[in-house]
Amino acid sequence: MPTDVDLRHHGDQEVGPGLVDLAVNVRPGTPPDWLAALLRDSVAGLAAYPDAARARAAVARRHGRTPDEVLLTAGAAEAFVLLARVLAPRRAVVVHPQFTEPEAALRAAGHEPDRVILHGDFRLATTPEGGRLRGDAASEGGGLRGGAAPEDGGLQAGVVPEDADLVMIGNPTNPTSVLHPAAAIAALARPGRTLVVDEAFMDCVPGETESLASEAGVPGLVVIRSLTKTWGLAGLRVGYVLAEPSLIARLAEAQPLWSVSTPALVAAEACTSPRALAEADAWARDLQVERDRLADAIRALGLHVVPEARASFLCVRVPDTPGGLAVRAALRERGYALRRGDTFPGLGPDWLRVAVRDAATDDAFTAALKAVLGDTPPPSAC
Repeated sequence: MPTDVDLRHHGDQEVGPGLVDLAVNVRPGTPPDWLAALLRDSVAGLAAYPDAARARAAVARRHGRTPDEVLLTAGAAEAFVLLARVLAPRRAVVVHPQFTEPEAALRAAGHEPDRVILHGDFRLATTPEGGRLRGDAASEGGGLRGGAAPEDGGLQAGVVPEDADLVMIGNPTNPTSVLHPAAAIAALARPGRTLVVDEAFMDCVPGETESLASEAGVPGLVVIRSLTKTWGLAGLRVGYVLAEPSLIARLAEAQPLWSVSTPALVAAEACTSPRALAEADAWARDLQVERDRLADAIRALGLHVVPEARASFLCVRVPDTPGGLAVRAALRERGYALRRGDTFPGLGPDWLRVAVRDAATDDAFTAALKAVLGDTPPPSAC
């Protein structure tokens, strides 16, 4: 495992007794009562081995796929591990900043993935000549405006090399909250390439407008989804993979028997029902309003927020003075746990991830942040 960043550091390690949790991206107040009741009832069937058939069929219906294109997993994390064990890429590439488990899983399986670092506003965009992608570069992120960064001894920043036969990217991306255009991600597909898209936070987007989950025709496409965030099931572990049947069969062969428990299968079926989808979409619309309000409040304090956030969190840059780590520590003393950004390749110590909560919690946090910034010397330009 490389020592430049701690790929195994996650938001749950930031929380503790007496702290308001702004570090973990699980929707507050979940699971809802109707889902909790189903999970309690499922305990009556624990004597039997889990049977994933109904849940696979429900997930397939939800995305217009066939059941042989679906594999239920113990959360998205298991999906990354299975892919790392089954695939044998010659050149794997992980597009950062993003959730670090895909790279950690590849390295644990003996692969040495390259990193493509997006700068500026952390978005993918197709180049005029088509096909190849770059990271849009704006002055905030340190990239070059108008194209890919120059050679830096390794990969060009923001450019996915043509010979990469495995590419992994998040959408919306953790921790930047950036939603890439579906067309920009699909343009990464190539014959002979596996394109893995982590859509764990796609249900934060009303209408899931940029999802590729139903696009079975994109060559080599693998979409990973999680049900733990929106439905408050992080402790239950439930997610799924959507891919062509031959790859699903290989992943299933590598998966431990009965990896997904009966309660998790019940949750997968319930959370892909029309009722659940309607509830999730309504939540996403409310989230959008509160997220934008919180982003405006943080910007009013002079901090940079990655624009057009679309997930359940914001990515915030603090000026060098006082610095992200100092602000994080001071907020912790005031009772708020935030996710540090320096364990994400492509970010650094001045970056923080802030989960969006209810209006009262967000207002109290903003007041604490204002107080912390007021206790430090005036910030330099960000």
